[in-house]
Amino acid sequence: MSRQPGDRFLFLACVAGLVHAAFSFYWAFGGRWLLNTVGEGAVELARESPIVAFAILFAAGTVKAAGAVVPLLVEQGTLPGRRWWRRLEWAGSALLILYGGAISAVSWAVLAGWIEVEGGYDKTGQLGHAALWDPLFFLWGVALAIGLWRTRKPANLAA
Repeated sequence: MSRQPGDRFLFLACVAGLVHAAFSFYWAFGGRWLLNTVGEGAVELARESPIVAFAILFAAGTVKAAGAVVPLLVEQGTLPGRRWWRRLEWAGSALLILYGGAISAVSWAVLAGWIEVEGGYDKTGQLGHAALWDPLFFLWGVALAIGLWRTRKPANLAA
């Protein structure tokens, strides 16, 4: 990999994405540690429909792993079509920032009692989204955006 100022941010984004992916794969193959922090629905699905849970979690892990690694591969020049990939990466970073930030904020608001949920809520799942999974999505998105910004090339050189 080239040693550009944004490389460490792309690497940080990759690590955040791979942590997300690793847990998806771990849960897909039957692991249950921290699954309750995603929500009781995930625990029930894994218990009642393990094949469906496997398919969903394996697909999610694959998408997350690809989303984590592709920016590094593009920056190394391993994948052709740098301009196309970077546009997709920018869209992904925006989605990660918006989704991670919004869900984390709403989860904290629910936990603080600022938003009332009719019928109650899963406190462990809310805490997992507020303090772990969605801030990690947010960090991934911010690191990716900074890395993309800092590794940009002048328009006449970007291929």
